[in-house]
This record gives sequence, C-alpha cells and structure tokens, in this order.
Amino acid sequence: MKRILTPAFFNRPTLTIAREMLGKYLVRRRGSEELAMMITEVEAYDGPHDRASHASRGRTPRTSIMFGPAGHFYIYFTYGMHWLVNVVTGPKDYPAAVLIRGLAPVKGPARLTKLLDITGTLNGKPAARKTDLWLEDRGVAVKARDIARRKRVGVDYAGLIWKNKLYNFSLKPEALAALQNSARVP
Repeated sequence: MKRILTPAFFNRPTLTIAREMLGKYLVRRRGSEELAMMITEVEAYDGPHDRASHASRGRTPRTSIMFGPAGHFYIYFTYGMHWLVNVVTGPKDYPAAVLIRGLAPVKGPARLTKLLDITGTLNGKPAARKTDLWLEDRGVAVKARDIARRKRVGVDYAGLIWKNKLYNFSLKPEALAALQNSARVP
C-alpha cells in the first residue's frame, strides 16, 4: 500500500506529525527513477516562541514559508554548504516545520539532501508528485515504544528551556532493525 501524504496530514499539531513521520517514506523522482527511503529521524520546530526555530524572530523573506500552508517544503542553506529539508506543519500563519534528519540507511540531514539532490529550487513547493519530492505512507506501523525522544541537535543558542525540549524523534535501533527485516527496507 502506497499513499501520498496530503496537506491534511501536515495540518495538525507539529509534535504529533513529527512522531508520525517516522516510518513514512521520503520519495524523490529524478527522470524516470524514483528513490524511496524510510524516515528514521526528525526534529520539530513549533511556533513563534520556539527559540530554536528560524521563525522565532518573526516573518522574514527566508521564513515566510514556515507560516503556511502546511505540506510545503521549507528548504534552506546552512553553514554555506548544506541544504536541509523541512515540511511545514500546522495552520497557516503559525510558523512550524519538521526537519527530516535521517533516512534508512542515511544519517544526517545534509547527507540525505545531497543523496536525493534536494536543493533550494524546491523551497516553498508542495510535497507532491508534481514537484518530484513527496512523502508516502507505505503501511509501516511504528509503535510509541519504538521511538526515542531526545534534545534537538545544535540548538544551544536557543536558551535553557528551548535547547532542552525533547523535540528530536528517532526510531530506536532495535525497532529500525525489526522494521527493516519485516518491510525489507534497503
């Protein structure tokens, strides 16, 4: 079963979406080829008060995409060398997004964008077949006990409260191994 995730999936609370993105697939079409990889790690950036979020300083030309609509990509360049891909979540005018940090078997948000040739040309585009980048539900069932919650990576600048939020979600290694065996994930 393959079902493309629609804007309705993303137009819900950000932390819920972040957890539910685990086990879904990021699909990239290049020409006639499609590469689909299971999402194994994400981070949530939730609202205008989240000091780790780019949107915490308000709407700017760079962050305007985070203010809606849900189900669009927020892709930005960091450290002068890496693209990172997020999916906008929640209601319009509420700046929130989920960063995709890992795919089976790729660890690291910059590695996955490089592998899948995801660049700023997709910034602001909908997560849909027509943009050649989308997310699918392929029926992988992830249980709450299979998910590890940790602090987000690299957000020490956000202050004590926000840097310690457990907004990083990943599949526990044993859960990922079991899912890979049952679903024959690459």
